[in-house]
Amino acid sequence: MGRDRDLRFRVVTRVQRYLANPLTRRLPFHTLVETTGRTSGLPRRTPVGGRRVGRAFWFVSEYGEKSQYVRNIQADPRVRVRVGGRWHHGTAHLLPDDDPRARLASLPRMNSAAVRLVGTNLLTVRVDLTD
Repeated sequence: MGRDRDLRFRVVTRVQRYLANPLTRRLPFHTLVETTGRTSGLPRRTPVGGRRVGRAFWFVSEYGEKSQYVRNIQADPRVRVRVGGRWHHGTAHLLPDDDPRARLASLPRMNSAAVRLVGTNLLTVRVDLTD
């Protein structure tokens, strides 16, 4: 089982990194999270599917701490989130005690279905928005 999960992770992340994410980042109203690269210090933008609830933005990482943007958040939790074409600053919090499958039920259906399908180590992320 471990070998299958690793192969799935490698295939999906390559497709996302080189095909899906570069295209999706160009869509003006797609939701993005911008982290600071932990090594480069450069801004890194990743398409995510989530939902704003009050002063927080919620989403689920499909690969948990293996995701590069989650590793960037661990190094520097200050992020920006683009929701509805507008950027918001905030602080990201990784929530390993939250039930990510239950959280996905409250998030956009299409993205949640994809995360459930390909995800191997789901992790809930909450961004507390400051503006």
